[in-house]
Amino acid sequence: MAALVRLLAPLGIAAPAVRTAVSRMVRQGWLAPARLSQGPGYEATSKCVRRLDEAALRIYRVGTITWTGRWHMLVVEPVRERSRRERLKADLSFLGYAPLSETTWIGPRPSPELDSILNGESIRADRFDAVLDGDPRTLVARTWDLDGIGSAYEGWLVQAVDLIAGLPQDATADQAFATRSRLLHGWRNFLFRDPGLPAELLPPGWPGEKARIYFEQEATRLLPAATAFVDRNLTEP
Repeated sequence: MAALVRLLAPLGIAAPAVRTAVSRMVRQGWLAPARLSQGPGYEATSKCVRRLDEAALRIYRVGTITWTGRWHMLVVEPVRERSRRERLKADLSFLGYAPLSETTWIGPRPSPELDSILNGESIRADRFDAVLDGDPRTLVARTWDLDGIGSAYEGWLVQAVDLIAGLPQDATADQAFATRSRLLHGWRNFLFRDPGLPAELLPPGWPGEKARIYFEQEATRLLPAATAFVDRNLTEP
């Protein structure tokens, strides 16, 4: 906990907020208490590791999706409780799925987190790969708000350039860490909006590509100093 407090201090997050967040993550099953060599601590649960691995692949856009013309389809049993329905909607949207109807969802690829989410809510769903009639670009334009997503990328890029411009040339390791963390925090929000569609299904001149190049360039440039700050704080007593 002391290491987390030190790490988050450059972001202006006070110790009580860190402790509250950790307690909430334990209750939600993302962290579990653990005995470390330094004393009591926490470790990531298998649920947390799956989410981090899936998010990292999409945040850093590792690899490319080869479009085969097949969609991953889900037909979910009706969910009566509003709270469960809203959680399911949020989770499936995060994984890149979009609704075609109240119970039918479509995504560009299956997600390794899908079983965990459905099992966690005790929801049954039929799933299969399908080739749908018609132009897939028309389906994409009708199913996802590409104009809104593209505008969000353009807005993010303007803010990201301003953020990086505010970092001094002789920035310290904690300044580099804070700036990179803010850059990453803004970028990761696209996980909730952009399903990661193959390039051939996106409009020409897609703003997300320019934004991706800038994010990867600056995140990579700031990584050594940010990593040094993290390592130093994790090894301090």
